[in-house]
Amino acid sequence: MAKNKKPKKEEKPAMEAAPAEGDFLSDVQELRRRARKHIADGAVTQGYLADRKKVIDVLNQALATEIVCVLRYKRHYFMANGIHAKAVAQEFLQHANEEQGHADSIAERITQLDGEPDFSPEGLAARSHSEYKEGKTLVDMIQEDLVAERIAIESYGEIVRFLGDRDITSRRLMEEILAVEEEHADDMKNLLATFDPRKPGV
Repeated sequence: MAKNKKPKKEEKPAMEAAPAEGDFLSDVQELRRRARKHIADGAVTQGYLADRKKVIDVLNQALATEIVCVLRYKRHYFMANGIHAKAVAQEFLQHANEEQGHADSIAERITQLDGEPDFSPEGLAARSHSEYKEGKTLVDMIQEDLVAERIAIESYGEIVRFLGDRDITSRRLMEEILAVEEEHADDMKNLLATFDPRKPGV
């Protein structure tokens, strides 16, 4: 009679040792090697996952949007008139300065990606997501600025989602700008609610 064979114990698959808490997951020596090999790429490392040319194009559209916003707010600052004009004009000026800061930050990021920020007046309106609308009365100006801010909020939200985890630095920049645009929209909404367009002098 055949001897009864003892059943073999199931072999458990070998498990890789989990990194100790605080360990860095990447190979530091490899990181150093790549950093030296591709030194001419500047801020764009091998870990950059986005389509760099597409990102530069999208950022140039955002740059144009900010420039148009600066121009519109500056015009509204100088053209504001009426009994309430002084306080509103100061709001326009503050927004213009903040939009200029956004434009500068976007342009700087484009150069970090080895791109060229497009400041050309030719095609500026076409590149911009928002429109350049002047408005005749103070209320018209506030309304046009609110519409432009709402457009920027929508488009910048799309840019943030487009960038995702592929370009974290650009995404964070656009998130910061988006937050300020939301504040601007809220400011314009409050101003619009303050003024009744049927009142004389507005």
